[in-house]
Amino acid sequence: MAKPCFRLFLTPAGLAVLTAALVILIRSLLARNSYEILISSAALFFLLVTGITGAWKAYKLKSIETSWKLPFPVNACSGEKISISCPDENLPLFYRIHFYIRGFFYPSGFSAGKTGRRLFFKRAFHKNGGCPVLAETSVSGNKKTAHLPLDFPMSGVFYGDGFCRLKDIFGFFSFSCGIPQSMTVMVRTSPYFGKDFPVNPQSGAEDKRNKTSSDEERYYMREYTPGDRFRDINWKSSEKIDSLITRISPDNQEKVSRIEIFFRNYGPADKPSLDALWLLDRAKAQLSNFMRRTMEHQPEFIFTVHTASGSREIEDSEDLDTFFDELAGLSFSSSESENFSLTGAGDLYVFSTACDTGLPGFLLACNVRPVNLFMIQPAEKERVKIEILRRLDFPMNGFFLLPRWFFSGKIKKLGVYANKTETVYAETKT
Repeated sequence: MAKPCFRLFLTPAGLAVLTAALVILIRSLLARNSYEILISSAALFFLLVTGITGAWKAYKLKSIETSWKLPFPVNACSGEKISISCPDENLPLFYRIHFYIRGFFYPSGFSAGKTGRRLFFKRAFHKNGGCPVLAETSVSGNKKTAHLPLDFPMSGVFYGDGFCRLKDIFGFFSFSCGIPQSMTVMVRTSPYFGKDFPVNPQSGAEDKRNKTSSDEERYYMREYTPGDRFRDINWKSSEKIDSLITRISPDNQEKVSRIEIFFRNYGPADKPSLDALWLLDRAKAQLSNFMRRTMEHQPEFIFTVHTASGSREIEDSEDLDTFFDELAGLSFSSSESENFSLTGAGDLYVFSTACDTGLPGFLLACNVRPVNLFMIQPAEKERVKIEILRRLDFPMNGFFLLPRWFFSGKIKKLGVYANKTETVYAETKT
């Protein structure tokens, strides 16, 4: 269980007022100034009553559960807010419940999980650490819900803890209360609004296969009867209609078209610059847009996607959603671990960035098949349309950049050619 921060119940403002009241009281007693004695005593009495009241209520609220919920899916630069719900509790006069979200954000999945999930701000600038994040809101009056803005500037992985503090409106006291809740959030890329890339229906590799259990939901379903296999029950459909549904697997064969995709996330695996991570983010956005649009127009296509971490097949929209979440946490891999093989026929669709120094050799090895290249290059001055990431968007939204990410990492344009090439230009600015 995560431990809440701000363990002291007195805030800096409260400590300053307490110190000033004690100093004035001591000085007034020595000088026998009745007016100052009255003022300082009243201030100390007010602090004492307010503090005791807050401590007592915080003890009563130590077991409350305050939940925080994000929209699904979570997309970068969406402007959506986190929904926070609190239990119905009567609070003392002058007190409010404040909700905090604290954690670490890993842009483009860089180093996510390498330093462990429980990180503190003293480790914020660890070489494998992410961007520290801290956001706060309060639930005032009789309201039991609140909304906290937490807009992610780019794709990545966020490990966060949500916890409550009971604070007075004067800012003197802050008491821990409630049960902290942890969450892992896969942040998908912001939308890519480029032009559609038409896919020729004849460009996929055709083959025949038996319809497996993953296809059953699209063909035959009936109510469960005694004797059906337990593993054939379609639990998702059953939950929707509150009745057990069994999937029946056909034995015939069908002709399918496969689209083979290479997402080359090769680049500076150790300490990449923010510029490099932004190029990778735009490559993810371009890949997501291509796959989503293609599946909308050609739902019978099956994607075979190769990345530095392995290969997988995507057959339907459910597989696509799962893949997009995995894509959010995919960062750079060293080109030394590159190992690929061409498994079929038809067109190849390659997504890469200017950080991929092994791309020319890969394209040369693939010259026996038509190659459609989607390339993310550093910006050129003569180009009008540029995908821009502003560094100031990080601190403005509660994200603290690593110091080295304030400096631009020089990335040279990579000269590559393919049968068809679509180039997107991207850069970071202050």
